[in-house]
Amino acid sequence: MSDVTPAAAALDVGMLPTYAFGHRSVMWWATMCMIAIEGMAFALAITSTLYLKGRVPHWPVGAPVPGLWWGSVNVAILVASVWPNLKARKAAERFDLQGVRLWMAVALVFALAFNIVRFLEFSQLEVRWDTNAYGSVTWFLLGLHTTHVLTDFLDSSVLAGVMFFGRLDENRFVDVSENAMYWNFVVVSWLPIYAVIYLAPRIV
Repeated sequence: MSDVTPAAAALDVGMLPTYAFGHRSVMWWATMCMIAIEGMAFALAITSTLYLKGRVPHWPVGAPVPGLWWGSVNVAILVASVWPNLKARKAAERFDLQGVRLWMAVALVFALAFNIVRFLEFSQLEVRWDTNAYGSVTWFLLGLHTTHVLTDFLDSSVLAGVMFFGRLDENRFVDVSENAMYWNFVVVSWLPIYAVIYLAPRIV
């Protein structure tokens, strides 16, 4: 005869899984909170740029309008990168290790390409960060987004290394899923920044 009472048995969580995807995961909530905080930082930086633009008769100040080419190339790269990240996330949720490895590798190629183009993007601004308010806020916007892309690239590289060579359990697949979700935030956040830096100066 068991000494475990029905009430104690009902409270036993030993058989519950130690991992979960989506909103049932602590990692999902942590990622969403980080996205909310960083999204607010982007919103404040964009608002500051629009405020400064509204305070002067001609924008940009003391510099030509930045060329569209490299910024537009990076829009294309980021939008295209959503596909391999989505595939990596779907593979992770199926515990498909080979699919995760493949699509994470492809996604890292896109992220590396974006970072390379980003440095070319800085070179076409034709204004220094310390020239005036326009230079400062433009470099800040690009620098803020670059920090997010670069750190996520490094984070994804480490995670990919774990998926190729590390000890794996279900939680590592959850990490891949949440990492893909964060990358989508990096992609979406670039679109208004692109509009503020490259399109807003062309609006009379």
